[in-house]
Order: sequence, then structure tokens, then C-alpha cells
Amino acid sequence: MPTEADTCRTYVVPNLYAAGWKDEQIGEQRSFTDGRILVSGQAARRGKPKRADYLLFYQPTYPLAVVEAKAAYRRPSDGMQQAKDYAATLGLLFAYATNGQRIIEYDFSTGLEREIEQFPSPQELWNRYRVAKGLGEALEDKLLIANHRSDQVPRYYQQIAINRAIEAILKGQRRVLLTLATGTGKTVIAFQIAWKLWSSYWNAKGQPQRRPRILFLADRSFLVDDPKDKTFAPFGDARHKIERIANKSREMYFATYQAIAKDEVRPGLYREYAPDFFDLIIVDEAHRGSARDDSSWRDILEYFTGAVQLGMTATPLREDNRDTYEYFGEPVYTYSLKQGIQDGFLAPYQVRRVVIDVDAEGFRPYAGQRDDYGREIPDREYTTRDFERILSLRERTTAVAHHLTNYLKSTDRYAKTIVFCVDQDHAEQMRVALSNANADLMRQYPNYVARVTSDDGDLGKGLLSVFQDVEQKTPVILTTSRLLTTGVDAPMVKNVVLFRYIGSMTDFKQIIGRGTRVREDYGKLFFTILDYTGTATQNFADPAFDGEPVRATVEGVNAEGDTETLTDLDVPAQEDQEAGAETEATEPVYIQGIGRLLPDHGVQDQPRKYYLANGVRVSIIHEMVQELDASGQRLRTVQLTDYTGEQVRTLYRSADDLRSQWAQSEQRRAIIEALNERGIFLEQIAAITEQAEADPFDLLCHLAFSMPVHTRRERADRLRREQHAFFARYAPEARAILDAMLDQYATYGPKELMLPDIVQLPVIAKHGNVSEIAALFGGAQQLREAVTELQTLLYAA
Repeated sequence: MPTEADTCRTYVVPNLYAAGWKDEQIGEQRSFTDGRILVSGQAARRGKPKRADYLLFYQPTYPLAVVEAKAAYRRPSDGMQQAKDYAATLGLLFAYATNGQRIIEYDFSTGLEREIEQFPSPQELWNRYRVAKGLGEALEDKLLIANHRSDQVPRYYQQIAINRAIEAILKGQRRVLLTLATGTGKTVIAFQIAWKLWSSYWNAKGQPQRRPRILFLADRSFLVDDPKDKTFAPFGDARHKIERIANKSREMYFATYQAIAKDEVRPGLYREYAPDFFDLIIVDEAHRGSARDDSSWRDILEYFTGAVQLGMTATPLREDNRDTYEYFGEPVYTYSLKQGIQDGFLAPYQVRRVVIDVDAEGFRPYAGQRDDYGREIPDREYTTRDFERILSLRERTTAVAHHLTNYLKSTDRYAKTIVFCVDQDHAEQMRVALSNANADLMRQYPNYVARVTSDDGDLGKGLLSVFQDVEQKTPVILTTSRLLTTGVDAPMVKNVVLFRYIGSMTDFKQIIGRGTRVREDYGKLFFTILDYTGTATQNFADPAFDGEPVRATVEGVNAEGDTETLTDLDVPAQEDQEAGAETEATEPVYIQGIGRLLPDHGVQDQPRKYYLANGVRVSIIHEMVQELDASGQRLRTVQLTDYTGEQVRTLYRSADDLRSQWAQSEQRRAIIEALNERGIFLEQIAAITEQAEADPFDLLCHLAFSMPVHTRRERADRLRREQHAFFARYAPEARAILDAMLDQYATYGPKELMLPDIVQLPVIAKHGNVSEIAALFGGAQQLREAVTELQTLLYAA
């Protein structure tokens, strides 16, 4: 019977050649995702990657179409849905499906599906693409300029982002936005866009040898220094970092907003450049205030009216970043966190929700209770959002430090961990508490726990750099407040600890993005969020997690006594004054019903919050483990047995329905793969239920349909007792082989009944080679039939 492979070999490739496609334009059996990482407990494995039968390229950076082939006896349209799905994912306009006799085409630009006689030529398809995208022929040379041949070949979504941005720029769009989740390589995308435009002499303005001048702009030093020194290194001497002097002799510039913005001394270094000096400004982490109407950084962007401005952000449209989208417009391409996890490029996560008694019940001081500085604590109930912002409970920090330490002891004490605290003071308290809880390792590794905040300056930057190095064992735990929320590439982070309430979805996605990078070569396939504040539970439950914004507000009273809206009770933040500075509250906080609560920061005898080091007992009262479900859309509480039963019932209507397929080796393999895709692994189920001797089929039926559990040995013995007629059909040596197969099954499970593997086992192979064993049954076909019938009888009701 002809197969899909036959269709590919005898029809698709010859017809593509006939249409003018060359070998280098035809990508055969091309995988474009890595396969989703499936996590269950502490185990992880990859699912199947998405693989197209053929991808057709006009040039290496421009795929145009996908082709899906089906066997000759199938209808050509049988492959169209998959072809359209792959084409939509890859951002292609053309999808083809064929059975070797007929070709069906779907054109996304027109919405038309039709049967065609032959494949279009590369030039025809490219012309149709340009017309659909509104790209004039005069732009072709600049559009098709090659990527820089760096060590890292862009992934499919990165190439889409590169092409979409360049297309928009070449068509004259002045403000362009790309939205890609944290960990998806925005810096690589920015580099390739800059390189292609620079190499093509884009925007030469009548000067043929004039390369464009490009500014890479960010709000933190390490977001500028790291790309400049590493990713953008191929620009060589064309690079320059703007710090104190307005150098105008280079082409690839880097700067922080703070370095060029106006201050008390000068009107702004940026004004020493003409408004049309830069051709392109790349705004990294654009959501971090650069587009806010009231931001002084906005002045910089509006000053350079002659430049195309490309914004890059990791967060979809939310209420707290709406200004970014109003300024730059709709993204020309979006690649979400959910899509990155489904593709296997980003690490999935599990959430451990840990409840602290004072957070669950609230804390209220007794009448006249004073803090460590002798100040009377205002009488009110303090909750999670108040702790470490208004009231510091040392025992709460100590309890969390001990819990986190015990978790690391039970998993991996050298798993890289970032603890996000309320402020720098809280981060220091947490550092001390964790250091004391891990004194045994601190003796050997003094930097096992370290604080990295803006106050830690160059020392903190040095510790962060070592922490990021995949080859370095320590530091293992970093405590911080805001400095590490964005732009930190630390691929080995396995634990993200939330010890401050995070009301902003933008901040939340940035923070969990610290763990989403995958390093499969070092065993990093997933990460854990340890949530001590309820932040993750709240934000993951938000139906708009990847969608439209919502707004959560409370009312407060400002210094003038007027009512004002404070989003999530956050202290109004001042703009950062220097590169890498954290947003810290420096003014008194006013809360409705309390008035002026916190004295000015910096007054030595009046700290800006209340401190209680003793007299409050704090404990962990509950812990719950949740994992991202197979759809990637919601967290599920880990009760694996209940979840397994639910998934089996979804796939199969009854035990008999499952049995009819389980008895066949190939179908059994498909069942196991389907369960694996849903995060269900048979070995783990057997371990959790303490049923290591049970047949997996019986275990699944027990969890899904409440049927009794049988051991493999019971099934094998029953078959021997009740099926004498089956064994009697074979000669003694063949019967001995079937009996040995049953013993293998009873000892190791149904995977031992797979042909041809089973006949190569020593206990079977002693009867001869594969041909000799088959001859004992009358031939290879008869051997297959005997093994198939053995399995059917084994699983008979």
C-alpha cells in the first residue's frame, strides 16, 4: 500500500523541481518547534515537535509556503487543515496539500481554496507575496538582505519578527512595535534588524555610501552593556556607548535614558544631536515607562522626530502599559508566553502556593503595641500588601527562609533561585535569614546567598554576572526587589520566589520570565514558582493573562487629604535617576483611615516602616502544588490520580473502548503517547498509587472507571489456565517461546510484547535468530499473528 513517503519521493519533489524550485529552496521534513516540555512531578520530557513535510523558501530568510503530503489513497484535502495550521504558525500566506495526484492551494491573503494543476514557481509566489504585503519591487534588494551569519540561527518566530519589522520600516511606518515573551530572544531579533538595515544602506538619503545611524536605548546599564559587548559585537568599531560626550562619528550607538536625559546640571545630552541624526531608535523593554505621557524619557523619543522608532516589549496590552501601545501602535508581531511554552522554546512551570498564617488571618497589634524603635503601631489589620511596606515582621521572613531552605534540601540545594522581596531593606533581611538557614553551605561558599539590588553597585553586578554563568556553582540564591525583574538572562534559574505582592500583570510576567529560559544540555527543562503572597494564584486565574487588560484599583488619601486612585496600593514611584536604579519609595505613604504613616526615608532615628523582630509567632499553615495543564491555559492542582482518571475518560468512553485499542501494540504505544502529551506517565502513576506490579491497563481503568486492579502476574496465570486451545495450536518449542513472552510481560510489563524487540531478548533469542524463531510459527506473518492474539487474549474482559 502506498504511503506518504511514496507521495513525497515520487511526486512532490519532482513536481517542485518542474516548477523551478531548487534544492536550497526546499526544506524537507523540517521541524520548526522543539516539542513542548511535559512536566509531571519532578520529571520532564519533550513531546513531538511540529514538522512540515516541506517548507518552500524564496531565500533562506523568507519562507513562503508549506506543503503537506498524503498517501495516494487519501484525498488531497485531508492534509489541508494541518497545512493551514502550520502556515498560520509560521506566518506564511500559502498552504498546499497533495496526495500525489491532485494539489490543493489555500491563499491566506485572499481566503480562497482551490485545486491547481501544478505548484507555482518561486518567482510567482514571491510576486504574489509582495503584492499581498504592499511591498514595491524597488524594496526587494533591501528586503532580501541576508541575516548576519551568527552562531544562533533565528527560530521561526524570530525570523517572522525580523521580517515583519523590516517590512513595516521599508513601507514607511515610523513607529513599530514587537511583542515577544521574556526569554524568546528579543536582543537577537533587534541585532538582526539593525544588521540588515545597516548592511543594506537603508535610508541613505541620497548618499550611496552612508550607512544608517542606529541608537539602541534602554533604561538600565546591563540592558545596554551586555548587548553591546556580545550580541552586537559584529558591528565592531561602528559601536559606541553614549555616556558623557556626544560622539557623532559612529553608526551603532547604545545609551540608557538616564545617561542622555536632562538633569539639574544640563538640558540633556540627547539635545547635542540633531533631531534627524538617528535613522532608527530601538527601544528595549519599551513598556518600562519610555512611552508614558508624563515620562521625561518620552521627551527623548519625541525629540528625535527624524528617526524610525522600534519598540520591543515582553508584555501584551494591559491597562498598566496602555501608553506603550498608544504610542507605538498595534504590534506588527506578537509571540506570547503561552505559545513559547507550547512550542517548547520556553520552560513550563509549576506553582507551589505557600500560605503563611499572618497572611491568611491578618495581623493586628494589641492596644499600645510598640515596634523595635519604640513607636506605637497604628491600630488596624495588616495584610500581605502591608507587610514589609508598612510593617516589617522579622519572624515572617525567617519562616519563609526556613521553608524555602527545606524545599531546596528536598529537591536541589544548588538550583539557581531568585527571591523577589518588597524593597532593598527586605531583600537584606531575607539574605541574612537564608544565610543563617543555610549556614552549612555558607561556610563552604560565602556567596551561596547574596543580595543584588541597586544599592549593591558594582559588587552586585559582579555577583549577578557569576550567577548568570551556567558553569558557576554559586551564588545559588539571589535576593532582590526590582532590579532583576527584567532584562536578566540567567538560563539556569529553576526557582522564582515571590515574597512580595505583585499587582501589575506586566511586572508579574517580567518576573516569572526569569525562569522561562531552557537549558536542556544542563538539565533545565522547567522551573518552579514558590508563591508566598498569593500573587501567582491571582494572576494565573486572570482570564486576560494573555489578553485584554483589566484594571484593579483602590482608593487612598494623598498628602493634601484628597481622595486618589492608587493601583494595587502601590506607592507612587519616582522615575529612576540613574541607570540600574530601583524604584524605591522615598516619600511618606498615606493610607485611607491612617493618614501619614511612614516618616521620610533617610531620617536615621525614624525608619520608614514599623519593625517587629520579636513577639509575633509566624508559621506556614498550608502548601499546594499546581501545574500548567496540557492546554497551557490554566493551572491545575496536582492530584495526579484524579487528573489521570479525568483524562482517560476524555479519551475513551468506557473500559471496553480502551481495551479494544490497548491490546494492539501500535495502538497501545499511541495511547501512552497521548497520555504523555497530557503530562501523565505510567511509571509515575504506578509509584504514586503504590501499584508497581499492576498492569498499566488495569491501573488506568481503576482510576477512570473504578474497576479492580490486577497484577501482571495474575493476568499471565489466568491466560495460561483458560486458553489451552491457543497454546495447543503450536509445537512445543513455539509454545515455550510464547510462555517466555508471558513471563517477560509479568516481570517487566506490556512493553516487552513489542515486535521485533521481544525476539531479541536473551530468553527468546536462545531459540535462534529472528528468521529461525519466525519459522517455528510458520513464518513472519504467523509470528506477528500469534503475538497479536496473545495480547488480545491477555486483555480479554
